[in-house]
Amino acid sequence: MTSIEDSVAGRAYARVYRTSGKADVHSFLLEAVERSGSTVLFASEHTRAPVFLGIQTPGDERLGILVYPFRVTRVPTLNRPEDENKLQLRYGSEASWHSEEHPVGFDVAGVDVTVLLGVHLQAGVLIGLDPLRYDPLPMGISIELKDKEIDRAVRTGWHVWERENRAGVVRDVRAPQGLETVIAIRPERLLDYARLERQATALSLDPPLRFRAALAAKAPRRKAAATRHALERDFQLTSEEILDIITQRGRLAMAVRGGVAEHHLYRQLEAEPGVRDVTAVDRDGGDFLVTLDDRREVLVECKNASPHPRRRDGAFRVEVQKTRASKGDPASRYYRQTQFDVVAACLFSPTRRWDFRFQRTIRLRPHDEFNDRIAAMQYVDDSWTPSLSALLA
Repeated sequence: MTSIEDSVAGRAYARVYRTSGKADVHSFLLEAVERSGSTVLFASEHTRAPVFLGIQTPGDERLGILVYPFRVTRVPTLNRPEDENKLQLRYGSEASWHSEEHPVGFDVAGVDVTVLLGVHLQAGVLIGLDPLRYDPLPMGISIELKDKEIDRAVRTGWHVWERENRAGVVRDVRAPQGLETVIAIRPERLLDYARLERQATALSLDPPLRFRAALAAKAPRRKAAATRHALERDFQLTSEEILDIITQRGRLAMAVRGGVAEHHLYRQLEAEPGVRDVTAVDRDGGDFLVTLDDRREVLVECKNASPHPRRRDGAFRVEVQKTRASKGDPASRYYRQTQFDVVAACLFSPTRRWDFRFQRTIRLRPHDEFNDRIAAMQYVDDSWTPSLSALLA
C-alpha cells in the first residue's frame, strides 16, 4: 500500500511508500555510510521508501540524505544482451504507476539532499541517477546498465558515463529521453557523492554540466587549506559571481538549462559586433533576445553539448528539447521550428572552454514524426559558426 500521509523522520515533503523485501538493501546503505567514514545518527525503517539517513561526518558535519533506493540485478533474460544489469523503478501498486503522479521529494529548505540510488548487491556498488531528470518517477520502467560500466566502478571506485535513452515501442514515454549522466560508486564514496548531488541539485545542472562536475569530484575530497572550489575553477567565476547569478535569476534553481553557460553566452553576445542590446527572456523557447544595430531581433536558445563526440568527424551532440512533455501530448517535449531563431551550443563539457557554436533553427534536422518540430538530437558540425555575427553574415 502507498500512503501520502505517512512521513519519514517527521518530514512531510516526500511521498512515502510501504515496501517489503528491502532489508538487505537497507543494510547495504547503512554499511555504505560507515564505510565512508561517517556515523549513522538516524535511519528510517527498511519497510518504508524513501529512506532517510541522518549522518555525522568525520569533520562533525551533520547531513540529512533522502535516499530512493532501487535494487539492481544481473539476471540473464531471454532475448536480452548477456552483459546487461537491470535497475527497476518500482514503488507502490502497479495500478498506480500510470494513474498517479510520483514526484521526487526535495527539501524546500535545501538542508537535506535527495539521491536516487541503484543498489547492486552482487557487484557491491551504488548507481546514482539524476533526481531532477527522473522527477516525477516513471514507475515501472527498467534501466539497463552494461557490465563494463559496473566493472569500472568496482575497479576505480567512482565511474561516470553518459547514457542515451531512446524512444521506442517498449520504452515508457514518461521516462526521460535523450542523454543522461550516470555515476557509479563504491560504498566508501557515498559521502562524496551526496555532496556532489547537493551541488548539482542546487545549481540544476543539466546532463553535460553534471557530467563535468562528476568528473571533477572523482578525486576523493581532501582536508586542505582554503583553495578555490572545483566549480569556481571549472566555471571561471568566483563564488560570489555564482551566487549573484542564482540570486538575480530565480528560475535558475528550477530550470535544467545550465545557467552558467547562459551567463557566459550573455557576455559573448554583448561583445559581438553589430549587437545593440541583449536581454534575458523567460519564455518557453529562447533565452536571449538580441537586438542588432539594424534593429533586427534574434531570439537565441542556449543548450549544452554532450561531453563526447559520437561521429567519426568529431561532431558534438547537443539536445534541443524540453525536460519533459505535457501529459497526453508527446509532441510538446519538442520545440517548434518557429519558437526561436538560433541555437547556441556551449562546448564547455567536451572542451573545458566556454566556447559556443551557433546555428539557425531553420537548418536544424526536423523531427521524424512531428513535422513542425525540431529533432531532439542535433550534431554540431562545421556548418555551425563560432559567433552569432558570423552566422548572420
